[in-house]
Amino acid sequence: MKPTVSVILPAYNCPAYIGEAVESMLAQTFEDFELIVIDDGSTDETPEVVRRYRDPRIQFVSQANVGLAATLNRGIAMARGELIARQDQDDRSLPERLAKQVAFMATHPDHALVGTWAEIWREQAPTGRIHTHPADDADLKYLLLLNNPFVHSSVMLRRAAIQQVGGYTTDPARQPPEDYELWSRIARQFAVANLPEVLHVYREVRGSMSRSGPSPFLDRLVTICAENIGWWAGVPADAAPVVNLAALEHHAAHRIEGNPDFRVMRIIFRHAAARAAGHDVRRFEREADRHVSALAARWRDVRFGRGWRRPLRRAAHRARQLIG
Repeated sequence: MKPTVSVILPAYNCPAYIGEAVESMLAQTFEDFELIVIDDGSTDETPEVVRRYRDPRIQFVSQANVGLAATLNRGIAMARGELIARQDQDDRSLPERLAKQVAFMATHPDHALVGTWAEIWREQAPTGRIHTHPADDADLKYLLLLNNPFVHSSVMLRRAAIQQVGGYTTDPARQPPEDYELWSRIARQFAVANLPEVLHVYREVRGSMSRSGPSPFLDRLVTICAENIGWWAGVPADAAPVVNLAALEHHAAHRIEGNPDFRVMRIIFRHAAARAAGHDVRRFEREADRHVSALAARWRDVRFGRGWRRPLRRAAHRARQLIG
């Protein structure tokens, strides 16, 4: 019989943690799943660690190294379950994770993606920090205009929805961040959510890719962000106001085109926010206004230094004295 859930766990040179990842799946209270572990060309003992586990729900395959996105697409093609759950090699899922996500998907047939909150560890130690992204579809679609509000390793998706939008991109110019890119396309056609409960442990491991400073990752992040804003606003993604919005959001000064026109940027972002949210339009338009105002202040800080704020603060202080 086909399992309800197919868990996809790509592996590459991670012998220190992959055993914990596998065991966290085998300890799930929801047992109707298959665990597809794909070793993507490891050059260490990672495959041997996985082969120690004899649970019949585990499918283990090895391949030459092709990268994360292509490995995930292979796992999706192998999957027999209607629901796809992600699990990273250096993270852990808490025992109730699959059960609660399956229950959510059963009662929310319009949703194609559900993530969870995640406790953040640094190597082997908890940090006390938690990824607490919003839970509601409207809030998440607004946030997706700008960045990724999902912990990749915590998500569960409908296999049919992944296939409908074309799976993870393998275009080198668009990944990583392959997760943000895929969620963006899914959210254009389906509802999305997070369970507001810690059901996952996300591990920060030394050597992970930095998301700051000029880098190919940063450029791709700006490109996907601009595509999201442009798609929801009905404006070309390469239009200067759209690119400038995305570049300022991600501190990518090298991507700013000309002198940003914040009046046009405000109009575009308000429209994108209203369309993405779908309801409570006024709230999201106000949020968009506040966000563009913050980006404008950031731009002036970069261009003129923080000194331009002092006259405004002095004027505000005088006004308070007069009122008081």
